Amino acid sequence: MRNILVVDDEKSVRDSIKMILEYEKYTVLFAENGAKAITLFKENTPDAVFLDIKMPSGMDGIEVLRQMKMLNPEIPVIMISGHGTFETAVEATKLGAFDYLPKPLDRDKLLITLRNALEQRKLQDEVKHIREEERILGDSPKIKEIHAIIERVGPTEARVLISGESGSGKELVAKAIHRKSKRASMPMVEVNCAAIPAELIESELFGHEKGSFTGATTQRIGKFEQADGGTIFLDEVGDMSLSAQAKVLRALEESKIERVGGNKIITVDVRVVAATNKNLPDEIKKRTFREDLYHRLNVIPISVPPLRERREDIPILIQAFIGDTCSRNGISKKKISERAIEMLKTMEWKGNVRELRNIVERLVIMSRGKSQSFQDFKDRAEAIFIKHQLKLHNWNVSKTAEALEMERSHLYTKIKKYGLEREGKNDNEASPS
Repeated sequence: MRNILVVDDEKSVRDSIKMILEYEKYTVLFAENGAKAITLFKENTPDAVFLDIKMPSGMDGIEVLRQMKMLNPEIPVIMISGHGTFETAVEATKLGAFDYLPKPLDRDKLLITLRNALEQRKLQDEVKHIREEERILGDSPKIKEIHAIIERVGPTEARVLISGESGSGKELVAKAIHRKSKRASMPMVEVNCAAIPAELIESELFGHEKGSFTGATTQRIGKFEQADGGTIFLDEVGDMSLSAQAKVLRALEESKIERVGGNKIITVDVRVVAATNKNLPDEIKKRTFREDLYHRLNVIPISVPPLRERREDIPILIQAFIGDTCSRNGISKKKISERAIEMLKTMEWKGNVRELRNIVERLVIMSRGKSQSFQDFKDRAEAIFIKHQLKLHNWNVSKTAEALEMERSHLYTKIKKYGLEREGKNDNEASPS
């Protein structure tokens, strides 16, 4: 249920708004002066505020608005007044007021304005959540260097080639570059070149005309046309067919494309950001990637390090993933012990940041108990870590215990406690020596 704070020195106004809002199932908080309004604002974090501009004692509405915006600028504040001036309304708007309603208040106008304010707040929260998910998290020197490159390159038109292992965060870098560009208000269109069959990649990129091939029952607009004015992100570009590479090269050289089965030349204005988990110079030697296209794409190279090369970022990533998982699943915020973090830091992480996110999400969701107890979480993290070490040492308990600096009997106890089993073998087949 939404909490609405109503601030007005007139009881009749407060009662009138209360009747309207409570009928619509809102919870209403009241303040007859600025000081009480600020206190309620701090203690309750309302979803929206109706604020009278003119109050005879203490702070007026403009000062209350100013303080509220300093405390939490995201909460919409709707100003109301029976004798406000145009200049006052303009001042309130400049300070961040969502809207201005004159007295006497019209019921329908009041409800529409409130719904619009709450909808805008919802959209802002969704955008913020998306941006939080798309942040390049970390404080390591390599991540700081990537941020610096993005700041410098983003506003330019330069093409960028992002390299790195799967799951390392190449897509996040591409999105950050687009957000920093002058094209940020235009679309960023993504193409996963590895996920599209070779015979369909040209149609996907450049579109096709009706009847151009079997199954082409309608005209299709390709990704390059969709990205006109914005950015096209060619993910896993190393998996693109040589035929498609030739057409992409032409598009980059001439800023023109031609739909499959068509004869019309279409001018497009796109910035190209590409990514790959392959070593493209090696692919050039194998004659699976065009050298001329490589040089066209590789104007600004950015190398995203694997997670094992920036282990100092793992605690930051873990905390972010815990918060995101709890928020998305309606789970009370959970805490993680330093010991569990240290164990997770030592893992190999072949799947990089994506693998870490999946592990943390699994641990958060599967851990039992309330958030103040993290024993289950810690145990599950330890179980994952020990099983990982057993696999590394081919389930040789002695070697694993030595690597963990743990007594062999203690390790056996842990194996039994967590019910760890070697895949495809019986429970008691861990090698003792």
